[in-house]
Amino acid sequence: MRILPSLNALRAFEVVGRLLSVQLAAEELNVTPAAVSHHIKVLEEQLGVTLFERGHRSITLTPLGKIYLTDISRSFEAMKIATMNLTEMKQRRTLKIRAYTTFSMKWLLPRLSTFHAHYPDIEVSLTTSLQAVDFANEDVDAAIRLSFEPSTDMGFDRLVPNELVPVCSPEFRAEHPELNDKTPESLSNVPLLHSLARREDWAKWLDAAGVRGVNPLAGLSYDSSILAYDAAARGHGIAIAQKVLVSDDIDNGKLVMPFSFTLDEGSYTYYLVYPKERLTNPELAAFRNWLLSDAALKEDPRAD
Repeated sequence: MRILPSLNALRAFEVVGRLLSVQLAAEELNVTPAAVSHHIKVLEEQLGVTLFERGHRSITLTPLGKIYLTDISRSFEAMKIATMNLTEMKQRRTLKIRAYTTFSMKWLLPRLSTFHAHYPDIEVSLTTSLQAVDFANEDVDAAIRLSFEPSTDMGFDRLVPNELVPVCSPEFRAEHPELNDKTPESLSNVPLLHSLARREDWAKWLDAAGVRGVNPLAGLSYDSSILAYDAAARGHGIAIAQKVLVSDDIDNGKLVMPFSFTLDEGSYTYYLVYPKERLTNPELAAFRNWLLSDAALKEDPRAD
C-alpha cells in the first residue's frame, strides 16, 4: 500500500527540519506548537520511521530524517517555483501577431524592445507566414499584411511607405562603377538578385525607371527577400529591395543604393489588420498605438 502523507504534515516536517525548533516552526506556520508536534508524530507513524531525536530542550534530525528533509525540501522548492511561474504568466498578457518573415526580422523585431520597455506586462507572440490570416478560425489578434487598402469590414492602419530600390554591397558598387543614374542599362551585365515571393519587383522598377534592354527575370533567385538582401550584402549581386526593410542596413553602410530612383507603390504597402471589435482588447490597442506613434510615424512622417 502506497503511503501518501498529508501536505500539512510534510510542510510541518520541512519547517521543523530546517529550523530545528518546534516553537519557531509553529510561528512560521502560524499554528500552535502542539499542532506541529502532532503533524510530526502522525508523519512518523505513517512512515514507520523516526525523523527526529528529541532532547530535553533540543531536537535534531536522524540520519534518515536528514535524507528525507533533503528530498522534501526539493519538492517544496519546485512547488514554490511552479507557483511563482504560474503567477507571473497570469500577470503577463499575451498578444498574438502574424507577420511576414522578412518584415519581422528586418523591421519589427529590432523595434519590439521599445514596446516591451513601455508595456512590460504584455508578451508579444509573433508568428510568420505568407498566408492570409483567418481571424474567425485562427488564434491571432492582428496581422501585418502587404496589400492594397484592406477591406472596409476590417480595422486597418497603414504602417510604412513601400518603395522599391536596387541595393548592393559597397564593395560590389566599387567593382561596378558603371552602375549609376546615367547608365542603368548596365544592370544587364551584373547578377540580379530576386525573391521568389516577389518575382515582379525588378520588372516593376525597370519599367518605372524607363530602363530597357535588361531582362527582369535574369539572375539568381532566393526563397525569401531576407535571403536576397543577405546575398546582396555579401556581394553576390544587386537586389531589388523594399527600402523600409533595408533602411538599417543602408544607414550602417552594409548596403548602398547605386541608383537614386525609387518606385513608390503607393497604397500597396504594409498594414496592421484586425477585426474592428478587437480594439476593445487593451493589449491590441496598446500595440496599435505603439506601432503608429512610437514606430511608424517616427520611421517616416508620410506614414499615416
